[in-house]
Amino acid sequence: MKLYGNLNSGNCYKVRLLLSYLGVPYEYVDIDAPHGGTQTPEFLALNPAGQIPLLQLGDGRTLAESNAILMFLAEDTPYVPIGAFDRAKTLQWMFWEQYRHEPAIAVARFICCYAPDREGELPTLHEKGKRALSVMEGHLRDTPWFVGSGPSVADISLYAYTHVAADGGFDLSDFPHVQAWSARMAEHPRHVAMTDIPHSP
Repeated sequence: MKLYGNLNSGNCYKVRLLLSYLGVPYEYVDIDAPHGGTQTPEFLALNPAGQIPLLQLGDGRTLAESNAILMFLAEDTPYVPIGAFDRAKTLQWMFWEQYRHEPAIAVARFICCYAPDREGELPTLHEKGKRALSVMEGHLRDTPWFVGSGPSVADISLYAYTHVAADGGFDLSDFPHVQAWSARMAEHPRHVAMTDIPHSP
């Protein structure tokens, strides 16, 4: 398999983290998305949407959208629940991550790191992001994981941008259960950091 990504992208990190958990070898291709790397004719031929991450299988088929890639890779592994209800709850959290969590927390991080001219958007993004973190805090107050008895793709999806939320101006000390959950995620024996450079097999 070949993974096209960027080390600063939380959406790309999700996929690298799951691949590490699974011990699956892959070739990594770094794409300089902030400077137009996803808009070249070569990349657009692979993904007309011009987005990363992008997973290319050995037979040439491609799959985009981080959470779709997670579900594909985690099929028949402990990271996707077996029961229909728990699978649906997993998807519920992953849809929520892309609709409520990522648009606030990831975008605030992007502005702080790459687009200071958009700082006027930060107060609104911080308000929305804190609401999302409060939802997570409430859930994690009663259970150590988002679905089931161990980490799942729901946890991986939410962890990617949550654990670097401080980059976007969020103070996680206001969310102790989220902090404790993040620490549990980092204790996985095959954990890799967001900035770890992948090594091709």
